[in-house]
Amino acid sequence: MSDRAKVLALHGGLLVLLFALQFVLPAYHHGNLARIMVLASFAVGYNVMFGYAGLLSLGHALFFAAGMYGMGLAVQHGGAAPVPGLLAGIAAALAVSLAVGLLALRTAGVGFMIVTLMFAQAGYLTILYFGTYTRGDEGLVLQQAQRVLWGIDLTQPGTRYFAALLLFAVCVLATLAMVRAPFGKVLIAIRENEERARMLGYDVFRYKLAAVVISGVISGLAGAVYGLLFGYVGATFASVQYSIFPLLWVLLGGAGTVLGPFVGTLFMFYLIDLSSAVTSAYMLVAGVALVLLTLFAPQGLVGEIRDRIWRWLP
Repeated sequence: MSDRAKVLALHGGLLVLLFALQFVLPAYHHGNLARIMVLASFAVGYNVMFGYAGLLSLGHALFFAAGMYGMGLAVQHGGAAPVPGLLAGIAAALAVSLAVGLLALRTAGVGFMIVTLMFAQAGYLTILYFGTYTRGDEGLVLQQAQRVLWGIDLTQPGTRYFAALLLFAVCVLATLAMVRAPFGKVLIAIRENEERARMLGYDVFRYKLAAVVISGVISGLAGAVYGLLFGYVGATFASVQYSIFPLLWVLLGGAGTVLGPFVGTLFMFYLIDLSSAVTSAYMLVAGVALVLLTLFAPQGLVGEIRDRIWRWLP
């Protein structure tokens, strides 16, 4: 079997497995996996920017929240249906990511990290300041009637699971196509040696800006879908922790791998879920696990599998 066939079989097999799990999982894990797939899509967006373009952002919650609030405000205050609401969320994420990219990419390294963090904090404070519309810390609660798409009730567990799976499948397949395309290979070249890529004639700024915008749109789409499926749009999703989470998920799973964001999100979600049932210091447990993985699996879980066993993993 060729490497291309192996790649398609692996990723297609995962999607088929996730589809089949819908029918056998208990209700608790069924709901968890739907949430994980949406959050993993958020991590996939982060991975485009960090894993492939080598841009370490500390403000990715801004894009997630832009999509979420773009959708939520359009539905709650504009009376929009779910599809126009999702389009509003995507448009908001596109506009925000383009503006952030144009400004933040004037810096590099630590400066880029700080600037993205500042933008995210400004977004968070903006949500709180305009509490009349956003309801601040309380957030917006979307009613069941507002979450009906073409006659399909997205509040039902089965429908919500399939919608989350559809989002995740689109994000994974799009990333896989990007990695195999010349655009993705140029991003990797920029990540590995930016000066050499520039000497070869590539417009590094343009490619980086495209990576930021693509990453922001995917993350914003995940935020809009999250708000629509779970019926809540809150300022918590714009806070610093939701900028750190996708970084942790990608590092744990393997930066620069297609399946790494999903594996990292799944691992961290259940690690926190299980440890929180035992101790209130569950973030300490997560921190220790992260340190151990950094020491013994520096490429992340999927990255180590690629380095040691399956060299053909994208």
